[in-house]
Amino acid sequence: MLRNLLIAATLGGAAIAVPAMAADTPTAAAATAPAAAPAAKAAFSVDDTDIGTLLDNPATRAVIDKLLPGLSTNPQIDMARAMTLKQVQGYAPDKIKDESLVKVDAELAKIPAK
Repeated sequence: MLRNLLIAATLGGAAIAVPAMAADTPTAAAATAPAAAPAAKAAFSVDDTDIGTLLDNPATRAVIDKLLPGLSTNPQIDMARAMTLKQVQGYAPDKIKDESLVKVDAELAKIPAK
């Protein structure tokens, strides 16, 4: 790796200092700067958390019952326990609307993992 060095060249008996060029050399500050920490991921989400997990947790179930009334008591809900709310939306778009999922996701993001 090249570093900024001074190269002394003699020209007619006089020494001339010329900085060496290193176009791809990072600065010392950039080389030692810590990498940005990734954003904290929510413990629960409509995209990644399966319905079974959401229904088995009292806090997340309360969000589902509040914002998607009737979902947790639907006689067919056991068939969807391994699916996410986003996946189930494809089967019931009239019952699970985008606006509802945005609200559910916002509430789920407030609940810490246990």
